[in-house]
Amino acid sequence: MNYNVDEKGYYGEFGGAFIPEMLYPNVEELRQNYLKVMAEPDFQKEFNQLLKDYVGRPSPLYFAKRLSEKYNAKIYLKREDLNHTGAHKINNTIGQILMAKRLGKKRIIAETGAGQHGVATATVCALMGLECIVYMGEIDIARQAPNVARMKMLGAKVIPALSGSRTLKDATNEAIRDWINNPVNTHYIIGSAIGPHPYPDMVTKFQSVVSEEIKWQLKEQEGRENPDYVVACIGGGSNAAGTYYHYLHEPDVGIIAVEAAGLGVDSGESAATSVLGKEGIIHGCKTLLMQTKDGQITEPYSISAGLDYPGVGPMHAHLCKTGRAEFMSITDSEAMNAGLELCKLEGIIPAIESSHALAIFEQKTFKPDDVVVVSLSGRGDKDLENYIDYFKI
Repeated sequence: MNYNVDEKGYYGEFGGAFIPEMLYPNVEELRQNYLKVMAEPDFQKEFNQLLKDYVGRPSPLYFAKRLSEKYNAKIYLKREDLNHTGAHKINNTIGQILMAKRLGKKRIIAETGAGQHGVATATVCALMGLECIVYMGEIDIARQAPNVARMKMLGAKVIPALSGSRTLKDATNEAIRDWINNPVNTHYIIGSAIGPHPYPDMVTKFQSVVSEEIKWQLKEQEGRENPDYVVACIGGGSNAAGTYYHYLHEPDVGIIAVEAAGLGVDSGESAATSVLGKEGIIHGCKTLLMQTKDGQITEPYSISAGLDYPGVGPMHAHLCKTGRAEFMSITDSEAMNAGLELCKLEGIIPAIESSHALAIFEQKTFKPDDVVVVSLSGRGDKDLENYIDYFKI
């Protein structure tokens, strides 16, 4: 079974490019050029140089000794939280800004939920001197205030999405509208492994540096490139896509995808797409999507702004459907407790998104010699208000 994208932009039955006609030239220009541009030696050189000198890669693969003792397994944390800007998002925005420059684009738009992608986009726009507009749901603007301030300091214009649930999906709708209105000079930096082809594949390839590093880092520490399991939280799924990428066709590596169950999978306040979703089309691709019987998108919910998306990237939908990945759903309270536990056991304050991935150890038992690599996709400073409110700190 092939888990990579095919030439039509599909992962099995999921993917494709379902877009308004107005956007066809933009998406087609990108599709025809992205692989060619990424393969150019000067692109590779600039991308790798920036990852090293600007982002601070490679990010460490850290053996979490006290966490491992508690759960009786060998738990390694891939420290994406130590990247410049505090999450994995920067890997993709560096790649896409270099792509946009080579395609002659002068104006950059982006959508953001938790604000990490918005910050990463504003960062690379400042680095390259390009105009930056970030769309963000009004509710997310309120609950992620520090990130909004960072984007503004970096020179970005933050525009609130006032429609629908006023969260991530609505911000994405607004960004797509902007792109339709400004097709020639604008590049849309999508922040997750979602959207019309070639976005899911392009974002995944930029993020695949994560699993590329895990392979040689694990070889150094454990004498083997393959862990027993790779674990990542999933909203749209870019940190997960990067963490899984080099292991997709290694059958001895278990893939665990962790979704936000919110207040519980059956509570009506959830974002557990693998359980609640069925085939549908959102933001330009066919994927698993939470929807009503007549196909209206239902409002997702999670305490973490980065996971409350009603769909999941097409690669993950395919991994779910084929059974290649095991999907687990974690509630708000389970995630919050796991986040606080990491603080107390390892001295690392994780993003609430990443805390969902850490929460699986309460639910799933591993063997003592199992090597489990968890993507610590972001750091928790953006979530301090949430932690303070939740635990009454």
